[in-house]
Amino acid sequence: MISFIRGLVADTTENAVILENNGIGYEIFMTGSSIEQVSRIDGEVKIHTYFQVREDAMQLYGFLSKDDLEMFRLLLNVNGIGPKAALGVLAGLTADELRFAVLSDDIKTISKAPGIGKKTAQKLILELKDKLKLEDAFEKKLVHEQEAASVSGFLIHDGRQEAAEALIALGYSSTDAMKAVRKVTDVSPDDVEALLKAALKQL
Repeated sequence: MISFIRGLVADTTENAVILENNGIGYEIFMTGSSIEQVSRIDGEVKIHTYFQVREDAMQLYGFLSKDDLEMFRLLLNVNGIGPKAALGVLAGLTADELRFAVLSDDIKTISKAPGIGKKTAQKLILELKDKLKLEDAFEKKLVHEQEAASVSGFLIHDGRQEAAEALIALGYSSTDAMKAVRKVTDVSPDDVEALLKAALKQL
């Protein structure tokens, strides 16, 4: 019903932002880091929203990117995970980290999220794994890396991507694989085999 709201941040609470649009203040529940981020923005901010209607309440949940909103919607499809738990998962993990954790059966990483135990993490992986693709996960990760590159000057190359993918296939977590590949600086980014060998030494 409400895809996004653009307006000015009128106030913030511990778990929500009050966004003013045309004289109406919308209470939008967000992660702590997102609340902190929008509170620092001068001028209008665009928040992608999920509108939940229950018998006893109508609530808005907000995200700074469409990608986060998509992951939130996916999490809601998992039996036993409601909006608050889904928001808790995205407070502990980025959308990229969550995708890779699901695809690599990384129960440990997912169960670190607030309110998510080992059994829920296993269920989450089981129910979401067939809805995610490794190629898509890398493509989105690459886009986010490129966006960050405009700030940091670092760009992940195709060879690095393939090396990280190979490490995940070998059983390493996505986070460890990415970190190991990034640490390799003395090998040509196009030499996948050399990158893989050097990254394995880091691990």
